[in-house]
Amino acid sequence: MRVLIVDDEPELCAQIAETLKQQRYAVDVAGDGAAAVEKIFTDPYDLIVLDVMLPEKDGFSVLGEIRAEGKTIPVLMLTARGEIQDRVKGLDLGADDYLHKPFSMAELLARIRALLRRSHDQASSQLRIGRICLDINTRAVTLGDQPVNLTPKEFSLLEFLLYNRNRAVSRFNMAEHVWGDAFDPFTMSNNIDVHIKNLRRKLDDQAGKIIITVRGVGYMVKDEQA
Repeated sequence: MRVLIVDDEPELCAQIAETLKQQRYAVDVAGDGAAAVEKIFTDPYDLIVLDVMLPEKDGFSVLGEIRAEGKTIPVLMLTARGEIQDRVKGLDLGADDYLHKPFSMAELLARIRALLRRSHDQASSQLRIGRICLDINTRAVTLGDQPVNLTPKEFSLLEFLLYNRNRAVSRFNMAEHVWGDAFDPFTMSNNIDVHIKNLRRKLDDQAGKIIITVRGVGYMVKDEQA
């Protein structure tokens, strides 16, 4: 999952980014509202952590532009101000949740997980396909009752495919969400294919019955009943 952090406090941004990366999220950062809008309208994100008080454009303006263009990306707003009118304004503009500074990283992660589940109509913290179970809370994967040791990139690819089950996902889209801006378009396709090959081996899916190759596009996971 790819998250954009928008805050003008470099130390806080770095702390949030490191925490999310440890949880295997792909993370981008913007230090002001104008830079945030440019990124949001250029790159795909699964969630935005958006501070209210920003230079160039404040968080309310950024949120207003996002929703005015019909983007339904979940937005978690951060604010040092606790006034009810600020919360009401943000929610009226389309914010999905609010978190007051200072906050614990544990609470931030819990809010992010909840918003991602909600945005994908996922009531449970567990994503399942066949004998495979991925728990977005514990960041663990099991095959039957046996743990599967995945690299961070393998985990992120599997998570992205499971969130998009029954839909073909292009290699480019997978790279954008898993590697963020740090991928080389010239080696991207081979890198994705190597990671998928390793995933299939670890998930006992060498025949490609779970992670299906969609020729000319990329990959998908498909429910048996779909």
